[in-house]
Amino acid sequence: MYERNYELLKCKFSEFFLPTLFTSMAGNICLFVDGLIVSFLLGAGNLSAIQLVAPVITFVNLIYWMIGLGGSVLCSVAKAEFDEEKSNSYFSVAIISLIVIGILIAVFGCIFSQPIAEFLCASQPALIPDVTQFFVSVIIGMPFLCYMMSLSYFIRADGIPTLPFRAILLANIINILFDFIYIKFFNLGIGGAALATTTGYFMGSVFISYYFFKPERTLQFMKLKAGKFFGFLKRIVASGFSSSSTQLYLTLKLFIINILLGVYLGQAGLVAFSICYNSLFILYIFLIGTAQTMSPIVSVYFKEEDFSGVDYIIKKSLKIVLASSLALSVLFIVYPQSLLMLYSVKNPEHVPVVLNALRIFAISYAGTAITFLYTFYSQAIQKNKLSTLISLLEGFVLPIGLAFILSFAIGGNGIWISFALAELGTILFIYAYSRYINKKTDGEYTGFFINKHNDDTVFEYTINSSIEEAVKLSSQVQDYIKDTKTGTVVSLAIEEMLVNIINTNKNDNDTIDVIVRDNSDNILISIKDTGIDFNPVIENENLEFDNISVLNKIADKIDYSRVLGLNSTVIIINK
Repeated sequence: MYERNYELLKCKFSEFFLPTLFTSMAGNICLFVDGLIVSFLLGAGNLSAIQLVAPVITFVNLIYWMIGLGGSVLCSVAKAEFDEEKSNSYFSVAIISLIVIGILIAVFGCIFSQPIAEFLCASQPALIPDVTQFFVSVIIGMPFLCYMMSLSYFIRADGIPTLPFRAILLANIINILFDFIYIKFFNLGIGGAALATTTGYFMGSVFISYYFFKPERTLQFMKLKAGKFFGFLKRIVASGFSSSSTQLYLTLKLFIINILLGVYLGQAGLVAFSICYNSLFILYIFLIGTAQTMSPIVSVYFKEEDFSGVDYIIKKSLKIVLASSLALSVLFIVYPQSLLMLYSVKNPEHVPVVLNALRIFAISYAGTAITFLYTFYSQAIQKNKLSTLISLLEGFVLPIGLAFILSFAIGGNGIWISFALAELGTILFIYAYSRYINKKTDGEYTGFFINKHNDDTVFEYTINSSIEEAVKLSSQVQDYIKDTKTGTVVSLAIEEMLVNIINTNKNDNDTIDVIVRDNSDNILISIKDTGIDFNPVIENENLEFDNISVLNKIADKIDYSRVLGLNSTVIIINK
């Protein structure tokens, strides 16, 4: 008896996870180290100026997350629907839009740098010169950041996950190297730190453009009329806003928290918040790596109604983010002095404030992990309103509301406590919502992640790449189909397709997943394998077509797409 063992999904998750994790690690570790270098070379007090510019960076993150990530998810869905033209359209619109937007941000930022700096320094006017210097140097790198990051999402969705990792790693290594060059040797001060970041973005953008010369890429630029272009852009924004809205709320949250800290704790509070915020870069290595691995896989499998596959991926993802968040939480609660030493915090007025902040702030890590993953998950299953609501609650309404109330009641500590309470409140909301949906749908959607479950009319199998196993499986499937004649045709179709996959790959394939859905008017057969590209509808002289000729005669419809680096073939046989 053959049953699904999820080995193919496990391998595909690992294939995407490791490069995506390393990409996230390259970006976040380097951002973390970048802060260490600045504090070491210029003093921890300069972190307060960088912290005041943080809302600008998160606003740009919002733009490229919304268009880049949103577009890549829709691109994956289009591929799952076997619509290559639509997937290429999403790719073209997203990349072109972000290049234009990045240039506009840089030009606008340079022209209005002084009033923007004054606005950011509302509670600390003495920092305006440093903030202006840092802001101008970093804003000119925004076109390169938008291009590099948005392209990386599409490259991963196109089944080439290692290139983005290398590009972002290169960008951040150059950033760190040029920190020393610009600050230590050219004496450019805090502006040199920002200029090093811009230099890294530029070099990363050049490197990631190698994608357009890779023969295995499937995404192409398309020429679209203005009306169609903006129509696609509107759908991309609607899709991507739910998860990227976290950056919008983070932008507003950082700005308001900076003001409250300036009022209640002064520069010491801004230094403490900068270190707490930088500590999240370590956590986000695992959160972003996991969420961005999960998102395209879940979007494809949910679209294909493979709910058990979705369930497998989300459980695996949740284990990773919870384990990493709890480990970091314990570390910084028990030993917060580690970050003080790393960031060279020596000012006696700053030390107690930073220690206290780190211990309280670290309590929120596990909650951050759950809500962050859920935001990406709900977007992947096309529940954009839910994703947006979670982002709004967790990222803005609860932390800001609680920070105002608690800081007024108990002072500075209330600000740190508000972060943990905001995460707890959001999780309670998600739990209540999942219970509501479960009752509303009479159990059709179940669990915390409101996923469906495959019913008794869906049969799931995994076989090794073996002719013998293919033949045995086709016989087993026939036993499950009630109608004898239909069962015979389905069995033959599965056998012909599996045998052809195995012969085409010369036994180099690992495992093959077969899902049979017994619908009221037809039988749907979904087959996924990791072999070489092969479309059973299009003949190729270099391959044997005995099996495929038979398959094309007995099948009423065959759809094929190369998605997530997998051959995805859907065969429909009418009853």
